[in-house]
Amino acid sequence: MARYTDASCRLCRREGEKLFLKGDRCYSDKCSVVKRPSAPGQHGSQRKKASEHGLQMREKQKAKRFYGILEKQFERYYEIAFNQKGVTGENLLKLLESRLDNVVYRMGIGASRAEARQIVNHGHIMVNGKVVNIPSYRTKPGDAIEVKDSSKGLTYFKNLIEAGNTRNLPSWLSFDMASLKGAVLAECPREEVDLNVQEQLIIEFYSKS
Repeated sequence: MARYTDASCRLCRREGEKLFLKGDRCYSDKCSVVKRPSAPGQHGSQRKKASEHGLQMREKQKAKRFYGILEKQFERYYEIAFNQKGVTGENLLKLLESRLDNVVYRMGIGASRAEARQIVNHGHIMVNGKVVNIPSYRTKPGDAIEVKDSSKGLTYFKNLIEAGNTRNLPSWLSFDMASLKGAVLAECPREEVDLNVQEQLIIEFYSKS
């Protein structure tokens, strides 16, 4: 499967804001957006007036990079959201938030979505008592999420338990760090999506393409 292999910090600099792709580093003075706020590249410091299409594309790129999704997969999420009842933009964000790798990250099991994706890929996460190693797996309200018992003895998870809950848990999730067990309580409400994005511009981008 194709994946982005360049420096993650370049993506944040290109969007002009933190996308929290590097875990704890994003909260420190080492963050590239703080140290070098201009876009990457030779002409990154030059300001250009974006067209309407350019603004729409930037919002789409921002959301895609925030959740670590490539173009074709992101477009499929749009198509699903479009065919669902309700507001397409909110449907899209709910779908992205329901991804297993995002839920694992939101629960504090991974320091970043990339790390959470790796944890899922390596088969450490169980959903409703069964191992699920697909990061894009769509969770739903009522799903039980936990680290499997055979993985809890690993140093990484032992350190998590010792550190305790260090991340604010959204209202639509529950998680107990001591047992490494949690649940999806509801769909993610729009106000708890912590990405600074205008989803309507994303919808306009795809509706014109």
